[in-house]
Amino acid sequence: MTTLLDVQGLNAWYGESHILHGVDMRVGEGETITILGRNGVGKTTTLRTIIGIVRARKGKLTFAGEDMMQVPLHKTAQRGIGFVPEERGIFSTLTVFENLMLPPVVASGGMTVDEIYELFPNLYERRNSPGTKLSGGEQQMLAIARILRTGVRMLLLDEPTEGLAPVIVQRIGEVLKQLKKRGMTILLVEQNFRFASRIADRFYLMDHGQMVFEFPVSELPQRMDTLHKVLGV
Repeated sequence: MTTLLDVQGLNAWYGESHILHGVDMRVGEGETITILGRNGVGKTTTLRTIIGIVRARKGKLTFAGEDMMQVPLHKTAQRGIGFVPEERGIFSTLTVFENLMLPPVVASGGMTVDEIYELFPNLYERRNSPGTKLSGGEQQMLAIARILRTGVRMLLLDEPTEGLAPVIVQRIGEVLKQLKKRGMTILLVEQNFRFASRIADRFYLMDHGQMVFEFPVSELPQRMDTLHKVLGV
């Protein structure tokens, strides 16, 4: 499998706070990878550092063979990486359709609006509703959907199921499976490893700003004791 994202010895800081301590990770093209870990171990910071929001960083970070460490934040999406943050970033005064059309298309191969509405029927029904009228689940759907228009090759998702009803969690899982079938590469931060186990190819377990080990989904049953211990569940 061709490596799309290669991370080696990645360190990151928030001011004086050293958050990432030499993160090593690789993501193959078309893979779905889940980063597991307790709150505060550096999962979100890993995504924010990859996308370039965290600029106090050092190490090796390549995407599709290109060194991303010097690429400005506003050009990261143009390289083919999309980010859906935990806070979603929906514009409350804009309609669903207007939110959907905000990000520019950066490459061919993105989904059409009709394809997005087929994937997310709720968004079609609420297409003229302002962001303030959306439920948490609908906001999450919209946050994912507007990235899919842009033609990015890789999707970074930060806690997409956090605080959502089980029926919405199930729907998002189905959507991610469909995206995987389309060849989308997905890097997912998630504490719900039962949800993640239904969509992930491999897992990275993170603790204290490092990846402590990596394993394929087929090894999940024999890793459960370690996961319970590290995740505290």
